Amino acid sequence: MNSHQIKAQLVNIAEERIYPAEIHIAGGKIIAIQELAPGSLTDGAPFILPGFIDSHVHIESSMLVPSEFARLAVVHGTVSTVSDPHEIANVCGMQGVEYMINNGNTVPFKFNFGAPSCVPATSFESAGAVLDAKDVEALLKRDDIKYLSEMMNFPGVLFKDPEVMEKIAAAHRFGKPVDGHAPGLRGAEIRQYIDAGISTDHECFTREEAEEKLKLGMKVLIREGSAARNFEALIDLMNDYPDLMMFCSDDKHPDSLVEGHIDQLCARAIAKGIGLFKVLKAACVNPVQHYKLDVGLLREGDPADFILAENLINFKVLSTYINGQLVADNGKSLIDRVPVKPINHFHAEPKRISYFQKPYRGEATIPVIEALDGQLITNRLDLEPAVRDGLLVADQDRDLLKIVVVNRYDHEKPAAIGFIRNFGLKNGAIGSSVAHDSHNIVAVGTDDEAICTGVNAVIATQGGISCVVRFKDSSFHHNTLETHLLPLGVAGLMSADDGYTVAVKYTAMDHLAKSLGTQLSAPYMTLSFMALLVIPHLKLSDLGIFDGDQFRLI
Repeated sequence: MNSHQIKAQLVNIAEERIYPAEIHIAGGKIIAIQELAPGSLTDGAPFILPGFIDSHVHIESSMLVPSEFARLAVVHGTVSTVSDPHEIANVCGMQGVEYMINNGNTVPFKFNFGAPSCVPATSFESAGAVLDAKDVEALLKRDDIKYLSEMMNFPGVLFKDPEVMEKIAAAHRFGKPVDGHAPGLRGAEIRQYIDAGISTDHECFTREEAEEKLKLGMKVLIREGSAARNFEALIDLMNDYPDLMMFCSDDKHPDSLVEGHIDQLCARAIAKGIGLFKVLKAACVNPVQHYKLDVGLLREGDPADFILAENLINFKVLSTYINGQLVADNGKSLIDRVPVKPINHFHAEPKRISYFQKPYRGEATIPVIEALDGQLITNRLDLEPAVRDGLLVADQDRDLLKIVVVNRYDHEKPAAIGFIRNFGLKNGAIGSSVAHDSHNIVAVGTDDEAICTGVNAVIATQGGISCVVRFKDSSFHHNTLETHLLPLGVAGLMSADDGYTVAVKYTAMDHLAKSLGTQLSAPYMTLSFMALLVIPHLKLSDLGIFDGDQFRLI
């Protein structure tokens, strides 16, 4: 690679200084940094700083394969991710992990994948694969696997489950960090969890919870994704714990990735009055040091991974470099598309309306999931059911909708059926084969016909998100169902299409869902977490309603 030089205002995070400098690049590395005399640059000269890092993200949740995720992310100054391939591993096992690594390697972007620790996440759901302790150890031996991914089975840690403890021990043997997942864990339990050798958590949703973990030496990731948004609750802690905090998105849909990434969190933190160098430690430095990443930090001898920003207020990214290669310039990605060959694991067959009917058995109350906008946690409500013709049905007047989970791996299994509040649909249904963590088919709707239609649309393309709109046909004077679909042919999680095209299609689906009456800011992302058993309090797996506090099916 030809050598070249860049003159800019250097943001030296280690020294907490900003000064004019000339950076010399050759062979993909920074070979020299020359400080220039004050005033040697013209007014308006850009700022050069290390590239941004998303310290915990499931690439699959962007609905894009890694190569397409990279094309969008570099525009916002992201040069690297700490990526948990947990989603595709639950569908396709080791083949899925290999798929993500291999596809990521086709583009100039620094993906850092972990070994999924919880496949399946629990024994209370049906996944498409199992990764046992031997599989996890085989992954951790590899140089391209940087860490043990989030240990969601925190009860397994607390009760010292042998399989769980062996996975953690394997990571320690190879000198690799263990990511945590401990929503709401406090007191003696969080101490025990940390003492097991788990060093991070991205699930804090209150300041008090995060501060308790920080005081115990745990590193806390401020998460701001498409559904879970914890920035406002946690950002002030960065004033006191700048060396123990990082930024992450966890799960980010394609439309919001087009709009921004870690750059947005930096801008918001500055607007909150957090010091520049504290913000940049979280966005650039701390992930590199914690995970021992091969990502440059603007030092002589480092890989030439950096960005040029117009200012240090909104961090408008002018250009992004990875290993000295210009990968984004003036808002345009310079990473070429690469061929994508899908893999999948999908054995569901079309369903009849009767498959989704639930007989009334005299229940005075039924357990109801209360979805919360901007959170992964849910509440449990016990409400009087709606009954018609001997069946439990939805009641839009009370915002009591039906939710179903359909096993995608075994077509003979019955549907799991429950009820949910706060989706607010007035007609129709939405469905998805993105359903954390096992990625069976989940749907919410106002009636069984609409739910069945939405589920069958997902089955027909072996994965996708669907929206079923019920409207009155003026010509025939009866209700008609209109079905819309965004296919996700890669494991039922991701599209093989151009990332920007997928973002446009997803935006259209989001608008359609909201036209049905939902007030949720990200209805499909929220829907995808209603089967996530490892987040309290009430969820629905393909095996039934699950109490996250008691950690059992009810």
